[in-house]
Amino acid sequence: MSVDREIVVAVTGVGAIIGQGIVRGLRASDRAIRVVGIDRSARSPGPHIVDAFDQKPDASEDSEEYQGYWENLIQRHDIQIVLPGLDVDMLYMDKNRDWFASRGVRLGLNTHELIRKTSNKWEFSMALADIGYPVIPSIRPDTWKEAVDHLGSPPFLLKPLQANGSRGIIKLEDQYDFEYWHTKSTSDWMLQRIVGKYDEEYTVGVFGLGDGDFIGPLIFRRRLSPAGNTQEAQVVLHHPILEAAVKRLCQRFSPIGPTNLQFRVEGDIAYLLEINPRFSSSNSLRTAFGFNEADMAINYYLFDKTPTQAPLREGCAWRYYEDFIVYASHLI
Repeated sequence: MSVDREIVVAVTGVGAIIGQGIVRGLRASDRAIRVVGIDRSARSPGPHIVDAFDQKPDASEDSEEYQGYWENLIQRHDIQIVLPGLDVDMLYMDKNRDWFASRGVRLGLNTHELIRKTSNKWEFSMALADIGYPVIPSIRPDTWKEAVDHLGSPPFLLKPLQANGSRGIIKLEDQYDFEYWHTKSTSDWMLQRIVGKYDEEYTVGVFGLGDGDFIGPLIFRRRLSPAGNTQEAQVVLHHPILEAAVKRLCQRFSPIGPTNLQFRVEGDIAYLLEINPRFSSSNSLRTAFGFNEADMAINYYLFDKTPTQAPLREGCAWRYYEDFIVYASHLI
């Protein structure tokens, strides 16, 4: 494939922060790129920051209608590669890798094994324990006494097993909280001891090469927004404890492509909160400091080339609200 040809990239979830960050990374590339944005809703800034917008149908992802939508979209736009910005799209494409490949479309996906392993927090914590990696003390108790006996003094965190980021996480202070959420929660969950301190939480980006090696890491000390996304990020150019942890985990799980690891540090232990085997909500912040995962993904997935790492910049970043105005004549 000629690198001089305009590259047509489909980005899903452009109505949300991850997809919009991927678009920003593509815009920062020196390549000639046409971005086709995809989302279920046209009511966001997403359609206005891409070259073409395509709205998903209101159909089940297991239906022929939904697959037909992708068939038609690929043909109309001559899509060469898809970069998913939502977990649901990552899972759909992981399930349909062969289908997309048969149509000549590359997918910016991590390994099927890592996507599967990280889809359940409890099962992944067991996988960490199996390799001897320090695991946050966790339990799935039936009673408050059982939780206290296993985890020590509260508060504890109640975490849904299959949510990502900080979604659905509840702090339990006492038995009243436990009994309330024990009956109210409709999803499977676990309790964890709170490890580390608020100011010792980190989000780390690497670009995995599939053999245990990786590009990066770019480490951010972070502060979260109420929605669970990174609101403040400070570049940390050297952190021996985290660097050793990232190397060990990558050598064991061999990620491919954009991979996000989140940690709390307590003493000399880097407790892993989770691995997101995809672009994360902080991907646009990483681009700003020289770690452009979207551009790396084009090199790796589309051109089969190992990306190069530009020099990283030091600094801090904050997210803030800004109005995005579209006048009536330009509405979709």
